[in-house]
Amino acid sequence: MAREQILKKYEPNRENLLYILHDIQDANEGKYLTEEDLKEVAKYVNVSRSEVMGVVTFYTMFSVKERGKHVVRVCVSPPCQMMGSDTIMGYLKKALGVKDGQTTNDKLFTLESAACLGVCAVAPAMMIDEEVYGNLTPEKIDEIIKKYRGKNNG
Repeated sequence: MAREQILKKYEPNRENLLYILHDIQDANEGKYLTEEDLKEVAKYVNVSRSEVMGVVTFYTMFSVKERGKHVVRVCVSPPCQMMGSDTIMGYLKKALGVKDGQTTNDKLFTLESAACLGVCAVAPAMMIDEEVYGNLTPEKIDEIIKKYRGKNNG
């Protein structure tokens, strides 16, 4: 869906800013917000571009740089850390061949740390796109990553 169509879905007020930004980011192939997106959204909801940028940089779910087809977020909150999220992040870095904040060469995955996913009961946890995975082990991660790679080869 084009940015103009997304804007038309919402009343032009700041209360809709997060919804608009999420929809536009999801519609962009690289799952990020372009400079043009920021300017147009600011104009539409009648706020400054810097206010929009403040929102985008405050919330970790937004990005102003291109990302992979699937965004992998690893929870690094204290409960997840106590349950081994550092080990999980280290394993994912090796499995995907990237550092935190980087995208794989095939543009399939971007690895990001997240302050909290809100699923402490299943720590350590990660989220791929909108799907949450908990009680992670290296074996579980291998299965999950294999599933996503398979989705993109068939």
